[in-house]
Amino acid sequence: MMWMGHSQEGLVAEPTRKIVAIFNTNPEVLDLVREALEEAGYATVVAHVDDLKRGRIDLVQFVEQHHPDAVVYDVAPPYDTNWTFLRLMRNSKVMVGRAFVVTTTNKKALDELIGPSDTVELLCKPYDLEQIVQSVNQALAKQVAPAATA
Repeated sequence: MMWMGHSQEGLVAEPTRKIVAIFNTNPEVLDLVREALEEAGYATVVAHVDDLKRGRIDLVQFVEQHHPDAVVYDVAPPYDTNWTFLRLMRNSKVMVGRAFVVTTTNKKALDELIGPSDTVELLCKPYDLEQIVQSVNQALAKQVAPAATA
């Protein structure tokens, strides 16, 4: 249980919401995706992809602190380096058991680089945001093991 809110008698227990980490290169997109997921009932944590890649945010520490159940990661240009970072991140010990939803603004270009994928094209239209929520729901439903805790 996660303790949320207060009542006159003290703390009120609410069921723990699934936590989704959103990693993107665009602050406005981070906000839009965060709002869509929170409206769907998820708790969210966000980080800029460049901060993770350059070590300004320590990925292991971030994951151990927030314990995300799922990660929404946007593969932005340059696609090759951001795809490589995603692969390294997904294979890190701290990410074992976590569901992933991969987004991009140019699915065709990414698929040309990596081959056909189930990447969600994100152009920040309401339909795209709903598709991300649905993709997170599906990824969590298919999750083999719960996210590892630190």
